[in-house]
Amino acid sequence: MSRYLTTKDYFNTQEEFHLEYITELDMLQTYPVPKNLDTYYDHPDYISHTDQKKNIIDKIYQFIKHYSLNKKVGLIEKLSTTEKTILDIGAGTGDFLKSAKKNGWKIYGVEPNQQARLKALTKEVTLKESLADIPEEKFDVITLWHVLEHLPDLENEINNIQKKVKQNGYLVIAVPNYKSYDAKHYKQFWAAYDTPRHLWHFSKESIKRLFKPYKLKLVQTKPMLFDSFYVSLLSEKYKSGNNNYLMAFLIGLVSNIKGLLSKEYSSHIYILKKAK
Repeated sequence: MSRYLTTKDYFNTQEEFHLEYITELDMLQTYPVPKNLDTYYDHPDYISHTDQKKNIIDKIYQFIKHYSLNKKVGLIEKLSTTEKTILDIGAGTGDFLKSAKKNGWKIYGVEPNQQARLKALTKEVTLKESLADIPEEKFDVITLWHVLEHLPDLENEINNIQKKVKQNGYLVIAVPNYKSYDAKHYKQFWAAYDTPRHLWHFSKESIKRLFKPYKLKLVQTKPMLFDSFYVSLLSEKYKSGNNNYLMAFLIGLVSNIKGLLSKEYSSHIYILKKAK
């Protein structure tokens, strides 16, 4: 491994972390990994564990989240399935599964954070604490929406997850892309590095290489266009201490325009199919 970049936990502790390049996987790894990662999520403003709308950034996040719900459900509806069973890993407060349930899906979910699980219960979505608590069955679709980058024992976790995908079933993954324009522009201030909560940082090539041993074939890659704007908004705050809304909008827009040519967007959705 070689040093790629040095950044900080700008969201919470201001501690410094390094990003190490893993050549064989074309991805980055956060170093060092804290012994107790849970403490880095223990913050009242960690938004994926709440539904808060305390400030403009929260409101933008919630707007994007609710807009994206229809897009995500629409995406899985287009996949060829037998029984419409879905497992969402890192389900947060349960909004995606709630929407999927309304569309006739039999839902299962995993969320380690107790506060988020309790919030999901108010929406009549029951989530398990870990993958080990999920029934011994296989699913038509398994989703990880901005979750893969958080998993500590990555290869072991991938192995456990892929075992629960049916033959001809799908694994749908959304992750940030460290090769995007906004990542290169903001460098150490790029909010999607989010160290140390994000332990891994992926490229499109990373996903192909990681899942190839499990006969999971990448069949489609889709951009997440709103991510560049939200990430740029946070990155501007980390960089200058101010909410530079106009600059964030411009960088997000430029990132998407450049993505049209390079196909390197701020975040991507990867759809992988389990081969026989």
